[in-house]
Amino acid sequence: MTQDTTIHLKIITHEQIVVEDDIDELYVKATDGHLGILKNHLPIVCALDIGVGKFVKDGVSTCFTAMGGILQFENNQATILTDIAELDADIDETRANEAYKRAQARLQAKEDDLDIFRAQISLSKAIARMHAKNKHY
Repeated sequence: MTQDTTIHLKIITHEQIVVEDDIDELYVKATDGHLGILKNHLPIVCALDIGVGKFVKDGVSTCFTAMGGILQFENNQATILTDIAELDADIDETRANEAYKRAQARLQAKEDDLDIFRAQISLSKAIARMHAKNKHY
């Protein structure tokens, strides 16, 4: 185990590296609950759920969304691979609110051809974006 003073975080999507920075703390929403990681944590690989994560650097918290994916942590290197990730500062709050309203309306309409699973996923993504934007981890 190394004695580094920070965790090197990398959040990667298919299209870009969303974050690459040295941080002090990392919190994510795994499929089986929330997980916090500090330096020198034991190695771990876990599946991520749609939700809000948070990292702390020099006492400043930054929230982000991860729309599923995986987290790998070893030797103070944290890598998140996900289809979609957004930092709180990059989220369009109006767009997230509109997506939330559309998903809610689709679920309440109960149409015969409604794909409930897709509507629920859309709703979960919109909620994650709204929470990240408002720094609700």
